[in-house]
Amino acid sequence: MTQGRLITFEGVDGCGKTTQLRLVSERCDALGIPFLATRQPGGTPLGLKIREILLPPTPVDAHSALSYESLPVPTPVAEALLFAADRAQHVETVIRPALAAGKLVLCDRYTDSTIAYQGYGRGRDIKVIEQLVAIATDGLKPDATLLFDLPVAESQNRLQQSRQGSTGTPDRLDVEPLEFHQAVRDGFLKLAAAEPKRFHLLDARSEIKQLHQEVWNLLDRILGGKPSFSV
Repeated sequence: MTQGRLITFEGVDGCGKTTQLRLVSERCDALGIPFLATRQPGGTPLGLKIREILLPPTPVDAHSALSYESLPVPTPVAEALLFAADRAQHVETVIRPALAAGKLVLCDRYTDSTIAYQGYGRGRDIKVIEQLVAIATDGLKPDATLLFDLPVAESQNRLQQSRQGSTGTPDRLDVEPLEFHQAVRDGFLKLAAAEPKRFHLLDARSEIKQLHQEVWNLLDRILGGKPSFSV
C-alpha cells in the first residue's frame, strides 16, 4: 500500500484556511480520493479537552454567560506544552495510522503554528520550541504546507465582521494585541522563507472560489499529477 501524504494548512486567524480545507475535502470526497481531514488542537478526544483549555471562546458582550476572566489562563510555557501534548496524541493515534493506510491527510494547523504563535508570537526561544515540536511529532514533518498569507489589518477586519455577523466567537488568541498577531504573521513568513520547497505561499485576499482552484492546482502538482487527483 502506498504511504499517504501529509498536507498542512497554515496562516493567521481569519485567513480562510479552514474554509479551503473544507472545500478540498468535499472535492476529494466527490472524486473518491481516500483522505482524512483533521485539525490541531482538537483532532482527538483528548485534544478536544486540551482545546477547551487553550482556546476558550471569549464573551462578545457584557451579558455573556461565559466569564473569560474566570477561565484558567496557561502561562506561555504551559501553553506550548499543552499544544505539544495535543499534537503528540494526534500524530500517534490519528495521523500516522491514516498515512499508513495510504490516505491524504489534510491538517488544519500543525507544527508551524506552534513555532509562529508560541515561538515568534510569545517571544520564546525558537530553538526550544522547535525541539518541543520534534519530540511531540516524533519527527513527522508535512510533505507540503499551504500558507495562506493575510495582512494583519485584513485578518482583524475579517474577525470583527465574523463577530458582528454572529458567525464566530473570538477565542483567547484572537483577542491578543495587534503586535502579537503581526509577530505571528512575520514568523510564518520567516518559516516559509527558510523552507521554500515545503511551503507554498498563497494570497488569502483572493476570492474564495479562485483561491480554491489555486489550491487544487497546487495539490495536483504536489501529489505528482495522479490521475485520481487531477480530475
